[in-house]
Amino acid sequence: MYLEHFGLTEPPFRITPVTVFFFSGANRGEILDALIYSISEVEGIIKVSGEVGSGKTMLCRMLLEKLPVHIETIYLANPSLSREEMLYAIADGLGLNIDGERVGIIMRNIQNKLEEKAREGKRIVVLVDEAHAMPLDTLEELRLLYNLQVGNAKLLQIVLFGQPELNAKLDQPNMRQLKDRIVHHFHMQPLSRNILESYLMFRMRAAGYHGPNIFSPNAIKLIASASDGLMRRVNILADKSLLAAFVEDTHNIETHHVEAAMRDSELSFARKSPDKKLMWGSAITAVLLIGLTAWWALDKPQTSLQQSAPEQSRGAQGKSPTLATATAAPVSAMAAIQATAPPAVIPKPPAKPVLSPALNQNSKAANAASTFPPVPAAHSGSTAKNTILFEQRLEAGKQLIEQTTGGTTSHSTKPSNYNGQVAGYSANPGQEKPVASIQLYYNETVNPERIEGFLRRADKLGILSKIYLLPAKFGGKNGMRVLYGAYPSVEAAHNAIKDLPARYQKAFASSTYIF
Repeated sequence: MYLEHFGLTEPPFRITPVTVFFFSGANRGEILDALIYSISEVEGIIKVSGEVGSGKTMLCRMLLEKLPVHIETIYLANPSLSREEMLYAIADGLGLNIDGERVGIIMRNIQNKLEEKAREGKRIVVLVDEAHAMPLDTLEELRLLYNLQVGNAKLLQIVLFGQPELNAKLDQPNMRQLKDRIVHHFHMQPLSRNILESYLMFRMRAAGYHGPNIFSPNAIKLIASASDGLMRRVNILADKSLLAAFVEDTHNIETHHVEAAMRDSELSFARKSPDKKLMWGSAITAVLLIGLTAWWALDKPQTSLQQSAPEQSRGAQGKSPTLATATAAPVSAMAAIQATAPPAVIPKPPAKPVLSPALNQNSKAANAASTFPPVPAAHSGSTAKNTILFEQRLEAGKQLIEQTTGGTTSHSTKPSNYNGQVAGYSANPGQEKPVASIQLYYNETVNPERIEGFLRRADKLGILSKIYLLPAKFGGKNGMRVLYGAYPSVEAAHNAIKDLPARYQKAFASSTYIF
């Protein structure tokens, strides 16, 4: 949904390689040009290495589009091929039908086809993605294929794309013949902090954004530190930061948005391993600090701890909502139970919410309507007028819980668009009560004004009556679930996810919520 919020035509930070988002900075453009020249004019095997998520697959896709028309490509996306399977894949790429043939016959047919292509003035290049995962026997077979030639000209070009582990594999003694035939080596460097801003805005512009730079310098610095400059991590953090800003109804990406994305992605700052001297110094310092802390705790009046509690509470309220419900993958029931378990005696950080912690909640459903966590009241004056939809959908959520438990409402006020039955579910005589809904997202904190903005957009879509707000507890904190519709079975709710509005399907990783 944040596409409309930021004026985008498509998601700018998708991790699936799409060539329109190819970034030529950070030596990517130079490597692409060098690859095209090498394949077109130079003999020998070519190797491209880079860390996980550095953009190797994107570069490979660009090659498929940019190579001259007289160069035909065979793309091997699955490197975990046996020697015979790899020969079959190349033969298939050449249009040969060799089912059931022996390896020797396959090799002869491949050579004949390559010679035919050479006479037509065409060159064949094999692009091997994730080559570091290719078995040694298969790599050796590639070398034998490369040896095929007619006259003084090689019949086949080979480009290997792989992680740094490919270098270690080629350093083995039995791989020296293949390594000697590699004439060009290219390494994809991580994005530097100076280039990162250009990369982020390039992707935004490519997705249709026309406004000013929305990433603050501190946010860019944090993304650079957490991602190690790897494009895939940058894309994940930037995408979830946009979602955090959308939920907060702001157009500027600040550090707390990136921090929320980091928590959701389980990314942290990169740290180098300290040397032994530093480790000993840190250990000694830690012992001294522990002693000083113990002395301070015994000597400090207890009232200071009580005074610090409101400060911590105010600090927690200023944080951005966690995005686990919008982006995380489904987890098991055991993980959900552990994530929502009460804290131990020693204080711990709040447990990170999981996508669908409603599993195994049937025992709580009977008294859910009377045990809602408290919801912050809307501010008085003009602000209270701006939370009318929030109040209505919160009341609708209570009505929904009461219908699922078979109870009757004890609330005197009903939302103006509430018609006595649950939206998305028709309570016909003899029909089972609704047992599940679609959870769009949830927040660890409750901001009625912010949720009101989401509800106003739902009202414009004509689906407001299908939105329900349910207060919930997350790690001891009062939060809010945002649900869509109500269904007589878990299967019906699961099947209805595909019928959500298109913008909801793009913005939220929806899950089935069980009452």
